[in-house]
Amino acid sequence: MAKQKASRPATKTAVKKRSGVKAAARSSARKAVKAKAPTVAPKKSVRPKQRIAISHHREEDFKADGLRAYAKYRDLGIAEATHGLAQAHVIRLQGPCNPAEVSKLHYHDVEFQMVYVLKGWVKTYMDGQGETLMKQGSAWTQPPKIKHMILDYSDDVELLEVILPAEFKTVELKA
Repeated sequence: MAKQKASRPATKTAVKKRSGVKAAARSSARKAVKAKAPTVAPKKSVRPKQRIAISHHREEDFKADGLRAYAKYRDLGIAEATHGLAQAHVIRLQGPCNPAEVSKLHYHDVEFQMVYVLKGWVKTYMDGQGETLMKQGSAWTQPPKIKHMILDYSDDVELLEVILPAEFKTVELKA
């Protein structure tokens, strides 16, 4: 004898059909609400197109018009080429080092700063790092607003510095 399925009461079938219709209606209503909500795309900051910057070494390009009076700077044209996104320059610290002039605790309000020693050596202090002797070939980054200072340097020191953004504020601190 074959088994027969028990028939479901009519009320359960009717409820099931109605709830299915309600679920479909709710789903459609949610989709409609989502579709009506305004979509705001995040605004991208539009920077002008960067251009190529080429800088060849010329002694006359070292100028005493930078941040520090005891340094000469050779601008590499990066700030102009990147429309202020970054700056890069070669720095010659003028010897002999005078700690009374150079050893001033300060920080820069920047997003990124990297220094590479091209020639000579420089002794620095960075908050949380202490004193470090950087020699030719040494490189370091300075996190935003890190307190630091130069303690000493060789008479022939040259540094390559890259900073973002090109324009920034330097704050000197009381020791």
